[in-house]
Amino acid sequence: MADIDARPEDARKQRLGRISYRAWRRGFREADMVLGPFVDQVGPSMDDGELDQLEHLLNEEDQYLYAWIIEKEPTPPEFDGPMLARIRAFMREHVAAEVAKGIG
Repeated sequence: MADIDARPEDARKQRLGRISYRAWRRGFREADMVLGPFVDQVGPSMDDGELDQLEHLLNEEDQYLYAWIIEKEPTPPEFDGPMLARIRAFMREHVAAEVAKGIG
């Protein structure tokens, strides 16, 4: 049970920590390399509703989620929204930045 005296910023920090853990430890390296940096860089600026959307996506199986991110498979309508669009845009920018550094 949550501590009723916990400060909202502490609860938010814990939530972001749980989300980050889930994003970095998917068990599917390609998904880890997109979702982990996305959560670390973009997550702190998200509001609670956006974090809800992100958690909804993170509940999905890696192979489906990654296929939707890279647009290899059609995305079901309930997942094809602003959050997935942000992740896709981040992935394109993140991958381009890493390639520019000399990886790949």
